[in-house]
Amino acid sequence: MRNRNLPATAAILLTLAAPAVAYAATGPGSPPAQPASAPSAAQIAASQARTAQTRLTYRRRLIAIDRAMRLTRKRARIAGTARPTRRQLARIAHWSTPHVTARNVTLRRNIADLRRSGGAPAVAIPPQLQAIAACESGGNPRAVSASGSYRGLFQFDYGTWASVGGHGDPAAAPALEQYRRAAMLYARSGSAPWPVCGR
Repeated sequence: MRNRNLPATAAILLTLAAPAVAYAATGPGSPPAQPASAPSAAQIAASQARTAQTRLTYRRRLIAIDRAMRLTRKRARIAGTARPTRRQLARIAHWSTPHVTARNVTLRRNIADLRRSGGAPAVAIPPQLQAIAACESGGNPRAVSASGSYRGLFQFDYGTWASVGGHGDPAAAPALEQYRRAAMLYARSGSAPWPVCGR
């Protein structure tokens, strides 16, 4: 029983001795330290406001990081490129909040451009293609030949469309993508793919 009470006894002795030790530490003739006054209502309100602002800033950062990760995955899906790895996405969490915010603006613009162009690279479009499109399809991006083999503004067949990076139905692709894919074909083969309208 005696050993069990020893820690409690030591705690009591330390509690009783603490004021004396504090007084001795200040030196002889020094007044004892005054207890700290309670914070005022204004101080409490200011502290609560700072805490709320910190929480709001942190929440906005988390939202911006989550948005950047989602936009990065979306851009890769639309462009048809490899999905970003977890490690690549985890790097976003280490960026500063202004950098994440600016990145989100850039990603939105990239995604809008990819939707307009179907992921086709931004290549120079020769002026001859407008005349070819008018001749081949009457300028209708949804035009389909009677046999169904030739489709879109430039009457691509599926094989030629795939050879310049197109996916799916050429006639279902955005007009900008069709122009860019046709420009890629024109740079590679000239007007030969359009033996009648390319003259």
